[in-house]
Amino acid sequence: MKLTDFIKDRLPAYLIFAVTWALVLIFLFAFHVPAEAVVIASVIVTLGAVAAELWAFLRKRSYYDKLLSDLEQLDKKYLLSEMLSEPDFLDGRILYETVCEADKSMCEHIDEYRRENADFREYIELWVHEVKLPVAGLQLMCHNDDNTRYTEQLRRIDEYIENVLYYSRSGSAEKDYIIKPVSLRRAFGDIAVKNRGELQERGISLQTADLDVEVMTDGKWLTFMLGQLMGNSVKYEATEITVTAEDLPDSTVLRFRDNGIGIPEGDLPYIFEKSFTGENGRTHMKSTGMGLYIVKKLCDRLGHAVAASSVQGEFTEISLTFGKNELYKFE
Repeated sequence: MKLTDFIKDRLPAYLIFAVTWALVLIFLFAFHVPAEAVVIASVIVTLGAVAAELWAFLRKRSYYDKLLSDLEQLDKKYLLSEMLSEPDFLDGRILYETVCEADKSMCEHIDEYRRENADFREYIELWVHEVKLPVAGLQLMCHNDDNTRYTEQLRRIDEYIENVLYYSRSGSAEKDYIIKPVSLRRAFGDIAVKNRGELQERGISLQTADLDVEVMTDGKWLTFMLGQLMGNSVKYEATEITVTAEDLPDSTVLRFRDNGIGIPEGDLPYIFEKSFTGENGRTHMKSTGMGLYIVKKLCDRLGHAVAASSVQGEFTEISLTFGKNELYKFE
């Protein structure tokens, strides 16, 4: 708090005081009070008023300066009420009580929304598990009847259902993962086998190199992320997918590359944003803009890094970087 700001704020009060004291002086002179007495009274009153204002300024400045300093240092500004102490002046106490009440109300609303969100996520997960049963039954019926007309569509329905499940869990992935050594070759092999029919139907070839390495991650989440990357390659007209790993001293980088239609340079910075489809999404109506968003969200939760590079009409490469930590090495 600056003294000039304090004076500007108090200026109406000073004007009222000046007018009032001018009327007092007129009254005193009307009764022929000696000039010496009037001067002495004026000096005493003025000094008293200045001292009172200076005292009010100093105690308010120390409180509000500390308040602003605490606010600036906080990453989560809504925790300010936890840093506040009750001041010894009235307007400060009113502010303190108001902030505390607002914080209490906010916490109650947040708890309510959290409960609603948890209930909705639980319902979604239950719905996904329930709906997967008839889908699996239809797939089995198609297999037994040797009917492949609907198999691919059922596989896609199953994939979209899985996306819903993983998206609902991605906000709290840290509660649903087990970090342990996972073989990149095995994880990618599982995805290749799962998508073998569509890969063969579309004539997409797979090439791998240096995948005989383990990374610290959750196998289930990694498999899902690789499935999203492969689904994008299939969707965007790739005929060749190359997956390689580079084992560095402090990290392992998995590169997933295809020769599909590529990503326009202007869209590249936004592909990990929620629901972003870009130019390719407008020409390929199957795009929802959620796949890479979920991949990015899961990587953030798991402590991995994800990046993309592409040249339109030539290739797209997504790299997943897995950190290394000596504490998590297993014999």
